[in-house]
Amino acid sequence: MDIFNESPTQQEKFRQAANKLLNHCFVLKKKEDTRNDYLFIVQHKEVFSRYFDLLGYRIELNETQGVAGLSNLHGTGRLRLKKIESILLLILRLLYVEKRKELSLTEEVILLSNEIQQKFSLLKLENRPLLDKTTLRDTLRLLRRYNLVQPLDRDVTLSDARILVYPSILFAVPNDNLNLVHAAIENKLEQYTTGGESADDEETDAD
Repeated sequence: MDIFNESPTQQEKFRQAANKLLNHCFVLKKKEDTRNDYLFIVQHKEVFSRYFDLLGYRIELNETQGVAGLSNLHGTGRLRLKKIESILLLILRLLYVEKRKELSLTEEVILLSNEIQQKFSLLKLENRPLLDKTTLRDTLRLLRRYNLVQPLDRDVTLSDARILVYPSILFAVPNDNLNLVHAAIENKLEQYTTGGESADDEETDAD
């Protein structure tokens, strides 16, 4: 590949960006510590596509949202989420869409911890009426690892704690039509309400 005939500096940039994709799934233009990697991926998209095709991955690039990500071509490499983690991921996706409609394209989507709690309480889960602090803290830490969110305050369990949600959340729960996404997420959340599935520690697959 052409990149391996480049200077050691270019090779190192490729190695760094490729590893961030593999380790974190998403690389973002708006995130300070991945911005240069994102720009490098855009500039060398064909090289990255050929490289990851050999590994069984497809590189997804959305320049409007400033997101580069990976998807597995063989349906493997999935993250196993607990039911409660899946619920919170869906809630964050839903809140992101709702909040995005109120903002300009240049403004970031920032949620308050209390907004997540309120949305969760609306589900009226029989075995978990309230979202406990440990679950919220651990789930946000997990999603942060995959460049989906970034807590802006030290204690995310405080009601006014701020959580920056990145546009990568759109691709973690993908759908081309945002209105359909909104309805689909609402329907999926209803499965966990009283009389539906329980929000216990059973695991679910996520891309």
